[in-house]
Amino acid sequence: MAKGVVLSVVVPVYNEEAVVLESYKRLKKVMDSINEPYEIIFVNDGSRDKTSAIVNEICVMDKNIKFIDFSRNFGHQVAVTAGMDYTEGDAIVVIDADLQDPPEVIPKMLEKWREGYDVVYGKRKERKGETFFKKLTASMFYRFLRKMTDVDIPVDTGDFRLIDRKVCDALKQVNERNRYIRGIISWLGFRQIGVEFTRDKRFAGETKYPLKKMLKFAFDAITSFSYKPLKLASYVGMFMSALSFIYLLVVLYERLFTNRVELQGWASIIAVNLFFNGIVLIILGIIGEYIGRIYDEAKGRPLYVIRQFTNFEDIKKDIRK
Repeated sequence: MAKGVVLSVVVPVYNEEAVVLESYKRLKKVMDSINEPYEIIFVNDGSRDKTSAIVNEICVMDKNIKFIDFSRNFGHQVAVTAGMDYTEGDAIVVIDADLQDPPEVIPKMLEKWREGYDVVYGKRKERKGETFFKKLTASMFYRFLRKMTDVDIPVDTGDFRLIDRKVCDALKQVNERNRYIRGIISWLGFRQIGVEFTRDKRFAGETKYPLKKMLKFAFDAITSFSYKPLKLASYVGMFMSALSFIYLLVVLYERLFTNRVELQGWASIIAVNLFFNGIVLIILGIIGEYIGRIYDEAKGRPLYVIRQFTNFEDIKKDIRK
């Protein structure tokens, strides 16, 4: 392990050929201004464009730049995890390559770290270049997640943050497959504080988090830190059972003590039946989400497979098992 590295920067990349060079230039400018030994680790999450070739060219020119190249796409959170696994710095910063989170905030994070904080997270006070739908759903999700779990996960934050070496070492002991890193870091504890910033619009390229991935990410976050959906499913089931029992008593009363023997309201009966079946399927879906995650954990496969290391020395290849 190299000595004297104060700050490590982990940058996950996926099909970012339009922005990765500019991301490197801005990060290098900021890191050089700090006047401390540093490393920048790009983690290629199975890109299918020229991202890998561009980062390899950067590594030839600049030995402070390191490169981890996955064998395929394993996901953003796993790419962040791999970068952290191979960092050498006393403090580690995670930042995306799209430049929505400005690298110029890193010195402020470093100041808070030197004041004694173990986790310094970026808190978005404004989000430029994003649709009203994205802003609304993001705001609702963060607050909903906070209500659903006992872990104090700061709202309006992403993975852009600085963590101390001891936090990174603690994170390595967590081997969950469906990862929500910002939640895991909050679960670990440690002293944390936020630094506000304005999130810029994307420098170039397209978002790597379309609606489908956003929904999966939300499910991973909720199911990783809360059992309340299962409890809610139980409560809904008991409530519906109680309603059904009451309705059964009404039917028996009419059959035994009234003259209403003809079949009436068949349409409403079908509607109620479909409604109850829908509730049952939703509950089964919730249970299935948890069972699926248990299945992923039980398989025990490695989190990621690395095809290539660049500019690393004396690498321990078995950090994750």
